[in-house]
Amino acid sequence: MVALVRTVAYLGLEARAVEVQCQIAPGLPRFAIVGLPDKAVGESRERVQSALAAMGLALPPKRITINLSPADLPKEGSHYDLPVALALLAAMGVTDAEQLGDWVAVGELALDGRIAPSPGVLLAALHASEHDAGLICPAAQGPEARWASGIPVIAAPDLISLLNHLKGTQQLPTPQPGEIEEVGHMPDIRQVKGQETAKRALEIAAAGGHNLLMIGPPGAGKSLLASCLPGILPPLTASEALEVSMVASVAGTLEGGRISRARPFRAPHHSASIAALTGGGLKVRPGEISLAHLGVLFLDELPEFQRAVLDSLRQPLETGKVDIARANAHVAFPARVQLVAAMNPCRCGHLGDPALACSRAPRCAADYQSRVSGPMLDRIDLHVEVQPVSATDLALPPAEEGSAEFAARVAQARARQTDRFAQTGARTNAELTGDALDEFATPDEEGRTLLLQAAERMRLSARGYTRMLRVARSIADLAGAERVGRIHVAEALSYRRQPPRA
Repeated sequence: MVALVRTVAYLGLEARAVEVQCQIAPGLPRFAIVGLPDKAVGESRERVQSALAAMGLALPPKRITINLSPADLPKEGSHYDLPVALALLAAMGVTDAEQLGDWVAVGELALDGRIAPSPGVLLAALHASEHDAGLICPAAQGPEARWASGIPVIAAPDLISLLNHLKGTQQLPTPQPGEIEEVGHMPDIRQVKGQETAKRALEIAAAGGHNLLMIGPPGAGKSLLASCLPGILPPLTASEALEVSMVASVAGTLEGGRISRARPFRAPHHSASIAALTGGGLKVRPGEISLAHLGVLFLDELPEFQRAVLDSLRQPLETGKVDIARANAHVAFPARVQLVAAMNPCRCGHLGDPALACSRAPRCAADYQSRVSGPMLDRIDLHVEVQPVSATDLALPPAEEGSAEFAARVAQARARQTDRFAQTGARTNAELTGDALDEFATPDEEGRTLLLQAAERMRLSARGYTRMLRVARSIADLAGAERVGRIHVAEALSYRRQPPRA
């Protein structure tokens, strides 16, 4: 007899169907798992055997073969423990094999028979929903699985209670969907003293979803400004929150099934590797840029990152996704982020102050800033100089406008974009391309003349020219203007900075 149990394999944010086949045949006692299992899957033999022993069951002294089909698809992770155990129990006659055909099972087994959480349950639940099946998962992840509407979910704390539930001798409670966390307390932009130009650039970046680079001396408030950005961005919509939660589920960071409406904010250290930032590794996992999907990726001390690491972000920033190619798999993760970067003007950080700047100025600035490649800088829409804060500025009372006022204007600008792009698929001005860009962002005659003159003088690339149109469109949206005008183009060009020359 061959018992079958359905489960899934994770490839990026895609859950592919896997069939766990168990055969118990006469022969020398052996327990083998085949079908391209990794080390974690191969070790499930010991966990399954110990879990069954904790229930008072022993493996039959026969030849036990577990096949994970399709056999040419790599299998990674500990979530195969539960389907392997169920297939084995069905082959032994302990549970009904036909009944298990209606379920997809995922979960890791502890040695005492408890069912422990494993990453990716939300993806498994969505997969089960698409295939008209129910989901068997760990009790701790029942609230996460319930976000896939319309499917039955069995959230079992341990293997014996799961078997009793399937037999009808025990009734496990139906899990409820996890909580929806509203946007909590965030730094208020009112805390920033002075820096009106930087605040304006932050508002434009929030309105259109643009990338932003802040250059200024230490202590000028660059990090504080960046941390204020999520507070002026509109909350995630229901569909966006589900996208973000799917990434968190694969990464194993979706705790208690709670889905947040706050936009992600990730700030990796400058020692991060390419795999940490873009994803990958031995077991392919989403990187920081995917964990910040639909949120903010803040890179402080930008030139201190390895150049190869920064350049690995160039394609994801342009396409909104990360493609990770391996010899046996091709994985894609979403990576539609707002990049906010901060850097000092030079290594000492005081280029503009004659009393503090080093004697190598301005050569030191050119050397330091050249660590960031031109193509990378070309993908950043807004470049703003953050001036040092004087004692007089620090003594001023808090600004009249805080994050609430900024957020209200940003929400109005985003609402205009939502209505305008309803048929294009774009979410913000930063995503405008092709015909949609020509239709909605083409300036009037005066604005077009100014943009062409500036593009010639500043030697803007085609990408830079396009990004200036997008920024001008966002400035017009903040002003409530239907057409991009000369004043909007002029302000957009003021944020396009030329690199220093040695």
